[in-house]
Amino acid sequence: MATKAPEAATDRRTVLLARLPIRKIILSVLAVVLVLAIGAGSWSTLSEGRIGGEGWRTLIVGGVARGSVYAIIAVGYTLVYGILFMINFAHGEVFMAGAFSTLFVAKALDENGLLDSAPVLSVAILFASSMTISMLVAITLERVAYRPLRGAPRLIPLITAIGASLFLQNTFLGLYGGSSVAYPDIEALVGNVSVFGLLMTKKQLIVILGALFLMVSLFFFITRTKRGRAMRAVGEDREIASLMGIDVDRVIVTTFAIGGMLAGAAGILFVFVFNQVNFFMGFVPGIKAFTAAVLGGIGNVMGAALGGLFLGVIESVGPNLFLLGADVPSPNQLQPVIAFGVLVIVLIFRPGGILGSSEEARA
Repeated sequence: MATKAPEAATDRRTVLLARLPIRKIILSVLAVVLVLAIGAGSWSTLSEGRIGGEGWRTLIVGGVARGSVYAIIAVGYTLVYGILFMINFAHGEVFMAGAFSTLFVAKALDENGLLDSAPVLSVAILFASSMTISMLVAITLERVAYRPLRGAPRLIPLITAIGASLFLQNTFLGLYGGSSVAYPDIEALVGNVSVFGLLMTKKQLIVILGALFLMVSLFFFITRTKRGRAMRAVGEDREIASLMGIDVDRVIVTTFAIGGMLAGAAGILFVFVFNQVNFFMGFVPGIKAFTAAVLGGIGNVMGAALGGLFLGVIESVGPNLFLLGADVPSPNQLQPVIAFGVLVIVLIFRPGGILGSSEEARA
């Protein structure tokens, strides 16, 4: 009996250790360390007053403009995921295709003097061109690459999407070359404007207003139109929606078309912010937009928009706020570190994202 008691105690300790959530403890400790480091860096920067009020306002406006682009791309990701539960990693190249191809439209308009003589019409033509091209690329991807694999395990469409992304990158590399090319300037969009006391460039204002218009239009389309309700029904349960008479294939094509149009519009907004295009321009914004979609809640349209804005502001403000007080050289070069570090913290405490994912909502 005396020998059984220590063995029983050892067994109990083994069971307790096995039940101990080691992974959660490590993640929680990591999150606490990150939060403390961010807090200490922010306090040091603010207490020393290294950046004035005007500087912070400029950073925030720039972050909102950048985040608006991320938000529009992220919504395209999340629309496809909400319907097919597939991560379309070629979506960044859909975004690139519209913006890069429309460069030649912009040059033609510039050569004919329309960019300066009719700026509103020219901007409308640029948006229409980019959105149409991106929509056609997205529909072609769905029909050729994704539809034959619709019943396959999730990993196979994911690998196909990565292959489609590489195919589009190299196609545009062969067509247009590997150099970065600047869009011609529109004279009417050069300069600054004050909005409610906030000084911003005219292009930043167009980016923010354009993204807001697109998000409101998408919201009304999804909630108020018959096709939007069909998309929501297919997203909830594809088989039951089919039994109720909804053409699932048509809804999926519509989803890709809308995602492509949003990506094309985001391409022109991106040009207004960064003013150059190249064959690889879709990769980094695509990854960050995917991050924004996960941050807000993958499959949740409003969550993707919120995640994009949040990521853009953190990317713009974070390096200066967190690192400047610690005398880190060139903090703006560490924008991806800040952005993905915040993502880690959010997902540790909120795995479904800020507003929750569509799969959580179904559960």
